[in-house]
Amino acid sequence: MGHCKPKITEEHIKQINRLILENPSWNRTALSKKLCEMWDWQSLAGQMKDIAARHLMRSLDNKGLISLPAALREPRAPSRGADKVAYIEHDVTPIDARLRDIKPIRIEIAASREDIRLFKSYINQYHYLGWDRSIGETLKYFVYSNSGAVLSCLMFGSAAWSCADRDYFIGWSKEQRARNLMYMTSNTRFIIFPWIRIPHLASHILGAIARRISDDWQKKYGHILACLETCVERDRYRGVCYEAANWFRVGETTGLGRNSRNGEQVLPIKDIWIYPLYSDFIEILCGGDGGD
Repeated sequence: MGHCKPKITEEHIKQINRLILENPSWNRTALSKKLCEMWDWQSLAGQMKDIAARHLMRSLDNKGLISLPAALREPRAPSRGADKVAYIEHDVTPIDARLRDIKPIRIEIAASREDIRLFKSYINQYHYLGWDRSIGETLKYFVYSNSGAVLSCLMFGSAAWSCADRDYFIGWSKEQRARNLMYMTSNTRFIIFPWIRIPHLASHILGAIARRISDDWQKKYGHILACLETCVERDRYRGVCYEAANWFRVGETTGLGRNSRNGEQVLPIKDIWIYPLYSDFIEILCGGDGGD
């Protein structure tokens, strides 16, 4: 199966049930790792995708198709994740300057445990959505001025599985999307701290990130990125910085979510913006090999 999310068949379900039956003492982690081994389910960097396998098995268990052993601990509800983010004191000295005064900016990946704790604290305090756990391939960035003052935080994570206007623009089939969605990433969080007053900083940061993120992704996950996306809540923001950074709007979300019934809007409408990283990004996203 390789790195693609498997399309589950009746035979796959039988394999999982047989694995559970033959190993009654195994917990969910052991089962997920063995499943990855059986299906050769790994990232292009050769890392076992056992977290994805556990999510898959939980979904099948919820549907009554398999019977997992009891979880060793209750999973954290995403809506309560913010309660566990530590508040970390930080410098809030105002910076009111021109862009040229703080250049060149420095961009660093949040990698250490302390980096991640600080990143979560910033996001939880200053982004209107707060912090929520990130699943799958993710990069978190700090942005600093030339004097070392922290200016901004950005997070990129999994692109939306299905987004009608975006998918129509790209022109990929469901099979192509399932195979190549990994070559897109979504800018899920972006903050410039409220004590920072620097015109055009946001678009400058987006441009700098775009020039390096595919290489960063390649180093961490073993594959390139072809395109960036983000969804901007239109009643809250206009996406001006994305437009200024040469992203372009390809449509809007429907406002339907998992809890939607009878086609009723339950979520805010968001504008969909994308930024191609390569001139042949459509060919990469619709291709058979993802551009590697």
